[in-house]
Amino acid sequence: MKISVLGAGNGGTAVAAQLSLYGHDVSLIKTSNAMHDQNFNYLIENGGRVDLVENDKVETAKINRVTRDISEISDSEVVIIYIQTNYHEDLIKRIKPHLRDGQILLINPGYLSTAYVLKHCGDIDLLICEAQSSFIDCRISEPGTVKVGFRNVRNPLGIYPASRTEEAKKTLNKLGFPFAYVPSVIEAALHNPNLIVHTVGAIMSIPRIEKTNGDYCMYHEVFTPSVWNILEALDAEKMDVMEKLGSERLSYVEACKYRNTLDDSRDAKEVFFWYAAMPTRAKGPVVVDSRYISEDVPQGLVLLETIAAKVDVATPICTSLINMASAALGRDLREEGRTIERLGEDIVEKIIADREAHQLERV
Repeated sequence: MKISVLGAGNGGTAVAAQLSLYGHDVSLIKTSNAMHDQNFNYLIENGGRVDLVENDKVETAKINRVTRDISEISDSEVVIIYIQTNYHEDLIKRIKPHLRDGQILLINPGYLSTAYVLKHCGDIDLLICEAQSSFIDCRISEPGTVKVGFRNVRNPLGIYPASRTEEAKKTLNKLGFPFAYVPSVIEAALHNPNLIVHTVGAIMSIPRIEKTNGDYCMYHEVFTPSVWNILEALDAEKMDVMEKLGSERLSYVEACKYRNTLDDSRDAKEVFFWYAAMPTRAKGPVVVDSRYISEDVPQGLVLLETIAAKVDVATPICTSLINMASAALGRDLREEGRTIERLGEDIVEKIIADREAHQLERV
């Protein structure tokens, strides 16, 4: 299958390499000059060679095309967006001239970027797919080498329109990753784990980040009993919103358990702390103004807050975390955030209505 991956950072490089190992014809496309240029240049100079290092074993992949030419996507059956969510709208506008009817656009993670696709590409017959989280937890350790820390045992995806989920599955299941399917892109968007764990963890870690100059691991240190109470309070607000939207009231730890283990008998909270305690967890965040806050607060918490206001659900913990993060960074993160107004209120209503209609069809 011909696949394009937009974004040549940690996750994009790893997924492009893995898809190549699965036998697909892959184009890895760099969309900016912001980060990972050294790795990208190495891939060009070495014919797309990537070493995936996992459990002290090395598997070498060869990505067919490594380029900055976004027009490469025009011939692909599946186009995967693998960049920070702050830049989704701008990238979607850039790639519109090269998208065509019948393609699947897979956004990882989504954070309801389906709305941006409908806003700017509504005249193209696309199947839109949103993922909850990265299929491969990894870091580029040196140019051409990606160190894999963890792989989800299930990767939940939501499809828009929801009524075409079965159609999308026929293509997506050929990719090779273990996918599962949730009722709509809403569940995929709001069950992005970073909305809960990155925001609470990083905000409550601010003194530790600054005191150690980032020489610590958030997952190993920050989730003490009191911080866990804050996480659960935020999670309860998210579940209130999802319940009001007609979604299942599923906790963060249960969603984490579903992604991370096939052993349904394990306690969900225990699964999270097992996952958090893994020795392969990367250090960090190393600075306060990292994606843990500068991405997941405006793109995740602001999204949750604005949807909550629309459906009349109170979110005092979410609002407080946004306010604290904004004060710490010295700028209003709502100004750069993912609000209903920015997504398009009529489009968000259309996505909610699509989910409701599909649920009625299933009943």
